[in-house]
Amino acid sequence: MHRFAPSTRKPAPPRARALRAAVAVGFALGLASLALLVVRLAEAPSVPLTLGAGAITGSLPRRLRFEWRLVRDRHWQIASSPAESREATDQIEGTRGTCPTGMVEVSGLMKLDPAPKAQGDLRSIDEMQRTTCKHWISRDYPERCAEFDREKWLSMSKDLDTKPMHFCMDRYEYPNQKGVYPFILVSFYEASELCAEEGKRLCDEAEWTFACEGEEARPYPYGYVREPEACVVDQAWRPYIETALRPRGGPAAMAEMDRLWQGMAAGVQPRCRSPFGVYDMTGNIDEWTRSVREGERPSILKGGYWGPVRTRCRPSTRSHDENHMFYQQGFRCCADHGATIGVPAERDVSGDPAAAPLPRELR
Repeated sequence: MHRFAPSTRKPAPPRARALRAAVAVGFALGLASLALLVVRLAEAPSVPLTLGAGAITGSLPRRLRFEWRLVRDRHWQIASSPAESREATDQIEGTRGTCPTGMVEVSGLMKLDPAPKAQGDLRSIDEMQRTTCKHWISRDYPERCAEFDREKWLSMSKDLDTKPMHFCMDRYEYPNQKGVYPFILVSFYEASELCAEEGKRLCDEAEWTFACEGEEARPYPYGYVREPEACVVDQAWRPYIETALRPRGGPAAMAEMDRLWQGMAAGVQPRCRSPFGVYDMTGNIDEWTRSVREGERPSILKGGYWGPVRTRCRPSTRSHDENHMFYQQGFRCCADHGATIGVPAERDVSGDPAAAPLPRELR
């Protein structure tokens, strides 16, 4: 059996023992605090590292799903690479007609709402179409019809008055280039200004409706049967944090845009195409238009957005004033047929903002 010799080391003085104990306790508390900090950081909303050149180049502590760009300190856009030039898209689509580059020629006879037959009879085409629904998904708001009876609708609408329409419309949501994400958090006034800068104007609601539904006034841009996969619709609604959107150019707004966004880049849904070749008219984002009704506010939203809404061609949202802006609101532009318009600048919205000069809108 081995015997250990008794230790010859002298016990530490009381002051040294107390110091070592304090250090050990402090180290343990430090580790606990660090662990708590890591947990809180993981749960916190993202904070940008830089806002240089209008681009978000990083985030802390949790990486955002998308790279966001702040345009003019007001609007948000996801950085992306254009799928093709506007000229190439024009050639592939074959719908430009005699309109400027990147626009679609829209021409034909638009069916008009019937005049009231009696006092209180205010039937509209939207209301008439509801009577031709063969199968309802839901009759509660937002009501959604799975399929409309085309033959019944054509018979019902054949004697409606019509109006000749002829104009040019952006093929995609602003900034109107395939593969590029739309601007969001834009007011009616700001949308009008951005269109005017390109020598265009904001579409009126009749133009938007006709470009969506065509001469038959069909309920969906792609026809009479609702196709949930054709356009970006029916995504689950996410509660929003209103205070995070103020100021709208701040890091909290960017993080909230990233959390809420469920849309897609322009033109990536090939079946979400109207009879004239205009894309993404239902779903994705709401689009500002100008009212054609006398005596009401001019700011009208068309098309619905990515959430579980009606997303037909005729319905509209008429409850917001011109200064209203929200996380799913954007626009597209129109122009009178024959108007002379300069070619809008191609926007480089991909990669490192320092790698290529950005146009004025993104500086």
